[in-house]
Amino acid sequence: MTSQTSSGSSVLAQAVVLASAALILLGLFWYGVSSEVFKRQWQDFTGRPSGPMSFRFILQPTMAMMAALHDGINDARLGRSPYFWTVLTNAQKRPERLREGIVSTARIILLGLVMDAIYQFKVLGTFYPAEAVIIAVVLAFVPYLLIRGPVARIARLWCAQKSREA
Repeated sequence: MTSQTSSGSSVLAQAVVLASAALILLGLFWYGVSSEVFKRQWQDFTGRPSGPMSFRFILQPTMAMMAALHDGINDARLGRSPYFWTVLTNAQKRPERLREGIVSTARIILLGLVMDAIYQFKVLGTFYPAEAVIIAVVLAFVPYLLIRGPVARIARLWCAQKSREA
């Protein structure tokens, strides 16, 4: 990866994080936090997969899995510890590793935010900004988080087996 691409990806990731934080704050300001809000969010979440634009429930996790595959193989080549385990247990490496994941999934999260905004305006007739962030993160970052480590382990085993055969 070139430094220009890395810098551009980093700027995009920062913009996505800032936009997500702003949308969450906007959602809290507009709708507050109450049991009615949580009930509405749950009903909206459960209706999304069967509603219009349901293809994004396949598209976004698939894109996240492809990013996790790429990064997991790189982790195996570099001999790095599994991603999710490092995020959970190593406080010193956590910020760097989370930043890597956000940089890798920033475009997918941004796509998710846009697609959920379109869905909300089309189906719900309004916009719930915090819900858009939650859906985008669940569909883009969570699959990445769960898959990158196992991919690295499998790639590490595969590379070890290939070196034994050679």
